[in-house]
Amino acid sequence: MKMTYYPGCSLQGTARDYNDTILEVCQTIGVELNEIEDWNCCGASSAHMTNHEVAMRLSIRNLLLAAKSSDNVLIPCSACYQRLKAADKALREDPEYWDVTDYNPDFKLVHISTFLAEPEILELIADKVIQPVGKMKVACYYGCLSLRPPHITDAPNHEMPTTLENIVTAIGADPVSWSHKTECCSGSLTMTRPDIAGKLVGEIVEAARRGGATAMVTDCPMCQANVESRQELPPGASMVVYYATELIAAALTGSYPEKQQKVHLVPAHALQAHMERSAHNVGTASGSTTETTSQKEESA
Repeated sequence: MKMTYYPGCSLQGTARDYNDTILEVCQTIGVELNEIEDWNCCGASSAHMTNHEVAMRLSIRNLLLAAKSSDNVLIPCSACYQRLKAADKALREDPEYWDVTDYNPDFKLVHISTFLAEPEILELIADKVIQPVGKMKVACYYGCLSLRPPHITDAPNHEMPTTLENIVTAIGADPVSWSHKTECCSGSLTMTRPDIAGKLVGEIVEAARRGGATAMVTDCPMCQANVESRQELPPGASMVVYYATELIAAALTGSYPEKQQKVHLVPAHALQAHMERSAHNVGTASGSTTETTSQKEESA
């Protein structure tokens, strides 16, 4: 399978580890990603808030570059996904307004979680699991940008999405039921109104903890950075926010490297601890029903 890839600015900066795990997971399951040549910022941050025309034209340029191929476009950043979807709809509805005479590509714009939660992709992931992540209780956190407004994102269930839950379940985690999985974390206000960001993040983390989670899982680089950095909690009480692809990569390789743990702003050892307990239980429990890839190969 081939896909066009638009990483966006965050995945070349503060979320480079997110990008690394996406590339690693896709390579492992046989998905070839072809990055758009000479792509630019989607305009999600400063341009979107100050100049609609500039913001749209930034995303339009990326779409015209992507249209050189008919492959679907994989977009990991929630903000980038929303802006490219808005530009795509605007171009299809009135291309002449945007000085474009021919725009009717066959590709689809696909957010990372939608792609990974497709049944055939989940099957590929499950078949490659070396070490499940050990029933770790996680709160799947979507934020808002990949889901709302639904007339832009085309999210089929923007209030109660389940893609992240389906993904983490395929690798052995245990998603909890909780109340704040689509609440905004105020990532766009984190620099100008840290008081609001701190309040909203505190409510989200408290809701995750109340739901029984020991960690959060997201697909949005802005949410990941904002929730980890704006927790106003005493030492030892903070909650780590993993990327979904981070968990998948750990399950596919059988380990969660210390190097990866160090990129988090809060202690991130929970994943490794659960994987070690899971490995121990598989090795010692009689009549275990969990069968990893390596065990399948041994028994073949």
